[in-house]
Amino acid sequence: MALIVEDDEKTAGWLKLYLERGGCEGLVCRDGLGAMEVAAEMTPDVILLDLMLPGVSGFEVCRNLRAASRVPIIVITARSAEDDRLRGFESGADDYVTKPFSPREVVARVKAVLRRTRDAREDRIEWGGWSLDVGAHEARAGGVLVKLTRVEARLFGAMLKAPRRVYGRRELVLHMFGDAYEGTERAVDVHIKNLRKKLDLAPGAASIETVHGSGYRLVSTNGST
Repeated sequence: MALIVEDDEKTAGWLKLYLERGGCEGLVCRDGLGAMEVAAEMTPDVILLDLMLPGVSGFEVCRNLRAASRVPIIVITARSAEDDRLRGFESGADDYVTKPFSPREVVARVKAVLRRTRDAREDRIEWGGWSLDVGAHEARAGGVLVKLTRVEARLFGAMLKAPRRVYGRRELVLHMFGDAYEGTERAVDVHIKNLRKKLDLAPGAASIETVHGSGYRLVSTNGST
């Protein structure tokens, strides 16, 4: 089930119609507070979230949803500035679509998110003191459990599979969002920053290093090869 958080009746109606044509049930909520209540009660598979909502802003809704759940969140908004995109990712969004948009494109992105979520369920990777369960969005090191977002889990998983390899931003974008992503590559920096904060909860395990002018790589602090 997809939860559509959109106060514009026409936009919400089109999204619901196209999602249901694509085989995904849609439920519409008109405001942020109601959306948080519905998400807690019904546990949707994916959330489509407008940022310009009455009462509570979409940014705040996104932060609250992410604090309570790892459900994929796709922001759909008229706010197309790069700073808004980055703020959306910092708030925990998995994808960002700007208006005007094609409803069929949104449905394709929803299906891609759900497919990646299903594919990741049994993906477990270990290196440098870390054990990552990609599907559960959980990493462990030295007895410390770290909760990740879906995008953070995909990002960390890609780096764990090829430790010490330098990943450029574009390559990491493909791992996180797929080739349909059209936003700024600076989103990678936001997710790296958020992931580093979480990995720092387990000092002594592998960490992410910046390779200036090239990108990022995972380095071991405990002698792993």
